[in-house]
Amino acid sequence: MAELPRFGVGIGWRPELDLSVPRLPGVDWVEVVAENLRPDALPASLIALRDRGMPVLPHAVSLSLGGAEELDTARVEHLAELADVLGAPVASDHVCFVRAGGLDAGHLIPLPRTREALDVLVDNVKLAQSILGVPFALENIAALLEWPDPELSEARFLTELTERTGCLLIVDVANLYANARNLGGDPVSFLDEIPLERLAYVHVAGGEEHHGVYHDTHAHAVPPQVLELLGELRSRVDPPGVLLERDDAYPTDAELAAELAAIRAVVEA
Repeated sequence: MAELPRFGVGIGWRPELDLSVPRLPGVDWVEVVAENLRPDALPASLIALRDRGMPVLPHAVSLSLGGAEELDTARVEHLAELADVLGAPVASDHVCFVRAGGLDAGHLIPLPRTREALDVLVDNVKLAQSILGVPFALENIAALLEWPDPELSEARFLTELTERTGCLLIVDVANLYANARNLGGDPVSFLDEIPLERLAYVHVAGGEEHHGVYHDTHAHAVPPQVLELLGELRSRVDPPGVLLERDDAYPTDAELAAELAAIRAVVEA
């Protein structure tokens, strides 16, 4: 595996934040949603970040790697082109599916954790890796349901995925917290069981509870419990990077800077 550089603390680049990101203190790198960009028409503010040496990493949401349908390789080629033009050392998507039967869910749907589903995912990840020119990382998602009769724990599912494909992992500690709230399970045990030596970087985000269900909204402040989970991860491994995700209800620059500082304090403790 090619060794990834140290990314530091970053933030998800969004068009709504393009003026904020360059002036925010403590932003070492950014991640972009791949489907929102064209390789031949990058926003000027993003080009400026890239050209001053800031890592810009593409993160896909639509490859549907766990889907039973044939992988849409055009979407992977788009991700590969974007990684190339950005000079990114890694590209990524999620452990999920988003399409089936000709319908697009518009959401990341969890996979049944069966041997059969893992075989499908492994085949699609290997095909994607054959197209991408950079290492590929897969992220654990937040889920509001769990398919019946799982054959593998989530940690074992991800471990076997990395063993069989050589892929990297993005650990989203906010998703771990949301799943523990909604579905049960022990996120600390999860951190003990996954191959942290395959860690590409970490996602952190906020959420809110509605009617007894915790939603990973990316539109609220990061709760202390998520930072505590980040601390648990940090006690096990020094992550190459940690990224704050914010996708709605954008706060002031001062509030974003405070969240980035809180993340950095945990990582550097």
